[in-house]
Parts: sequence; structure tokens; C-alpha cells
Amino acid sequence: MTASQIPVIDLGPWRSGGPEARARTAARVDEALRAAGFLLVAGHGVDPALPARIREAAGRFFRLPASAKAPYAVPVGGRGWLGPGAEANSYAEGEASPPDLKESWSFAAEDPTGNPSVDAEWFVPNVWPAEAPQLRPLVTEYLRLMRSLSDELLELLAVALGLAEDHFTRHTSHPTWGFNLNWYPGTEVVGPPLPGQFRIGAHTDFGTVTVLDREPGAGGLQIHTDADGWQDAPYDPAALTVNIGDLMARWTGDRWRAGRHRVLPPPADAPAEELISLVYFYECDAHTRVESLPAPVGRIVHEPVDSHTYLRGKLDAIDVATTQE
Repeated sequence: MTASQIPVIDLGPWRSGGPEARARTAARVDEALRAAGFLLVAGHGVDPALPARIREAAGRFFRLPASAKAPYAVPVGGRGWLGPGAEANSYAEGEASPPDLKESWSFAAEDPTGNPSVDAEWFVPNVWPAEAPQLRPLVTEYLRLMRSLSDELLELLAVALGLAEDHFTRHTSHPTWGFNLNWYPGTEVVGPPLPGQFRIGAHTDFGTVTVLDREPGAGGLQIHTDADGWQDAPYDPAALTVNIGDLMARWTGDRWRAGRHRVLPPPADAPAEELISLVYFYECDAHTRVESLPAPVGRIVHEPVDSHTYLRGKLDAIDVATTQE
């Protein structure tokens, strides 16, 4: 399967079809995740007007002068504004590169668990930019939909592996998650790309599933497969792009591969291109023990990991302030 062959999975038959329709859907998911770690998911029920309104509100904030955004600056993993040069995602793979050509506003889980040490690290109140008051109700509704959809996807993934439907969701009773509004401005803002510089460098995500609402663009998302190397990711305006992350790949004993991807720099023939992506990173309950499924489901037995020790290591790796110390 090449990047151009990544299937569109309609959730309609999964939600309301009979056993045969659900089994066919699960089999297609298994095939796609074994090949590339990516799916396009339609029938998700998210009104396209909602992400469009989020983009409009976020864009007004991102286009403010840097002096207006600076009070919200946070390190990677924080809640607030990640300014130019904050991240270099290629470091997650151990590859040095210039910083990514983007800005982000980052949200994350905030409802406390009652465990003080866990809450201090992973469940901190979100910050909302006063300059974009429209964001809070819009993002709150979007996050509610993403949480529900992500759990539904984890149930589908469990069935695709021949497991009990709650095999993964039994570990998402109080999960961590992250949500980034990624702004990819043109070269008039970021300047000409340096050698090896991307809007986001090549990497895999770190958690269980990632749900992406994106805009098509010449400087957009690319997916890596063994068969064809780097290819432009397929786009369907009615579908969300879904990929699995490192924790899910480890959980499946590498039956499924974490979807490797990057975002191209502003293209030379469209240097003013501007894109905004909505990226929801789903994880699991803090400090879940992630153990590889044995054969015949899994192919490789990884050492068990503490989910959030693993996640913290990856977040630290892509923080430019950390990598350049």
C-alpha cells in the first residue's frame, strides 16, 4: 500500500452495520495500519463549520505582532504559545535539523485526577488568549468531539486486532491528550527555509492515535512508506486524517507502524501559502504500562514502558531549548 492508496474508512458501517460490515471495516483498518500507519476517516460527525471557525479565530491571534503573543510563550508540552523556533520534531528520531517553520497554540488535559504529582505534571489548567475570545467555546466543543471520536477509534482498533473492544479504552478513563493549533505561515513571515528545514520535520507521533483536520497545500503533509518513500498525503475534504503513534505501535508489537510524516516548507512557487492544522494527540491514563501484544498478533516484543515516562522523553527531545543546551 502506498500513501496514495491509504483508504477512506467510513464509520457509518462500524456504528450501525451488522457483524459482517463491522468485520470488513476492522479488516481494512488492520491492513492500512500495517502498511503506513495512516487512515482517512469519514462519517465522523464533526461539522466542518466548527474547524473552519477555529481557524478563523486562531488566525487572527497568530497574525498579531510577536510582542502581543510573547506573554503567552511556553516550552514544549506547556499550555500556550509556541513561537518560532520552539520545536524541531526531527530530534524525536535523533536527527538534528533547524527548528520547525511554524507557530502553535497548545492545549492539553487539565481536569485533575486527584494525584498531586500526576496533576502537577500532566493536568494543568489551559490558557486562553484574551485577543481571541471566540476560541474558548469553539475549542471546548471540538475537544469534546475529539475525545469521543478517539475512544471510538481505539475500540475499532481493538476489534481490528481480534481483541475485546475495551482493550485500549480501559486505559482511557482519565487520559492525557494534547491539542495543537499549528500555524504554517509563508516565507514573508518565516523567511526562506534553511537546508533541511521543514514546517515540521520528519517524525512519528508519540501517543496512541492522532486525529488531524488539515488544509491541502503545496507545502503540506507528506507520509513515508517503505514502498515509495515520501509522498504527498491523500486529502479528502469530508475526512479526518488519523495516524497511530509510538505507544500504539509498541502496544501492537509493531504489527502496526507509527505513521512517519513531515510537513513541507513553504513552496517556492507559492511562498505566501498559509495553512492552519488542528491536531489532536490522544494518549492514555497517566503511567499506563504498555506491553507488546504477543504473537501471532504482535511481531516484535518491546520492553514494557511507562507511557508517560516515554511521552516526557519525547517531548523533551523536540524542545529546541533542551536540545541546544
